[in-house]
Amino acid sequence: MQLAHIPLDQLNISALNMRHGKRAPDISDILPSVRARGVLVPLLVRPNGQPETFEIVAGRRRYFAAKSLADERGERDPLPCAIMEDGDDAEALEASLIENLARLDPDEVSQWETFSRLVRQGRTVPDIAATFGITDLKVKRILALGDLLPKIREAYRREEIDAETVRHLTMASKAQQKDWLALCADPDQYAPRGFQLKQWLFGGQSISTKVALFAIDEYPGLITSDLFGEDSYFADADLFW
Repeated sequence: MQLAHIPLDQLNISALNMRHGKRAPDISDILPSVRARGVLVPLLVRPNGQPETFEIVAGRRRYFAAKSLADERGERDPLPCAIMEDGDDAEALEASLIENLARLDPDEVSQWETFSRLVRQGRTVPDIAATFGITDLKVKRILALGDLLPKIREAYRREEIDAETVRHLTMASKAQQKDWLALCADPDQYAPRGFQLKQWLFGGQSISTKVALFAIDEYPGLITSDLFGEDSYFADADLFW
């Protein structure tokens, strides 16, 4: 079994999925959780014979919840997946994934504290991922919370800040984070959240490095990475142009 984050457009439902059907399933009960925390338990998938595409053996509702959220937000984040190999037993693998996930701390800030301690003890990202049965990217995303000011981390732990807002705040400088906290504390001001926060951070323009027509290493400005979307952006749009 291999663990990886796979783009939504590279996934489809396997005919072997027990709940396979043409109609989308009812996801109303899990959508709030996926909206707040994302997909936690990896989907079980296997190669379907086409290059870089996979069929979902288990995790159909998680897949449809992620698709619904992608349509809602306009961003299609890759999903955590366990890629089955010949001879793997789906039920055993899923039970193992759920058991490993149960070993994690209940909230992401506590996970960050645990992962940070393990890093200080010499553990690598792949080491931590293997211990808890999650992908390397998931570990990197949790460790990215270390880029946040303590006040923001604690507000996230108390669920006063949603996951999408925190995701964008991990790309903010410490000065920007302080400015954002000041907006939150002022009842007469509006603190942008979610996608609006991303626009605020980049001055109304979030230019991906994917669109650059020049060598990235020749760009003299700052480039910020979005570990949650596996993308990076030019921090200074004017300098880019």
